[in-house]
Amino acid sequence: MPRPLSDPRDRLILALDVADIAQARAIVAETRDAVGVYKIGHQLAFTGGLALAEDLLAAGIQVFLDLKLLDIDNTVAHGVESVSRLGATYLTLHAYPKAMRAAVKAKIAAGGSTTLLGVTVLTSMDDADLAEAGYAGTVGDLVATRAAQARAAGMDGLVCSPEEVGNLRSIVGPDMLLVTPGIRPAGADKGDQKRVMTPGAAIAAGADLLVVGRPILSAPDRRAAAVAIVAEIEAGLARR
Repeated sequence: MPRPLSDPRDRLILALDVADIAQARAIVAETRDAVGVYKIGHQLAFTGGLALAEDLLAAGIQVFLDLKLLDIDNTVAHGVESVSRLGATYLTLHAYPKAMRAAVKAKIAAGGSTTLLGVTVLTSMDDADLAEAGYAGTVGDLVATRAAQARAAGMDGLVCSPEEVGNLRSIVGPDMLLVTPGIRPAGADKGDQKRVMTPGAAIAAGADLLVVGRPILSAPDRRAAAVAIVAEIEAGLARR
């Protein structure tokens, strides 16, 4: 289970989007007292990241496994069971109704405490990207539909663009977590993200946790960059 969000640092998820474990460990050592949660995605997971996750969890550090599960029900269920045994704090899966229902059922059966997060629409996608992929309607339409489906399935939270936070809160209610990537401090390069917001604005809009990668990873002083973002989170909380 995630810790209560009374400490603003626990609202900052640092994406360990790096190539090897040694580099990831160095980043954790540099930022540990400034960051509440570390995210391990596909790049690191396939080069020993799951073993790193075990080490971090054993040290009392919260871990977000960004694996975006999507498969047949049985496979999703077994994946959730394995992650529950690992003890990960957060786990993502794509917000497809059958996958979410299978994941929630497996978590309950396993007695697990991992927080299940449904990924609505990737923040690198816009309406044109959805049309190319064969979807009708807008990003906002699809995000709203998947949010309602996630609530009905019993998911713990959603991953969404900060632009959609306000609308989603009215759909899912006060208890589901809203986790937002696409966070860029003022003046930062957007990179390949298309739907972005500053940390303070995202928190003020109602986001619970923020996923930040490149603005910290590429900073000359990563710890200082993380501290600055936590300060923006605190300012955003004061504006709610």
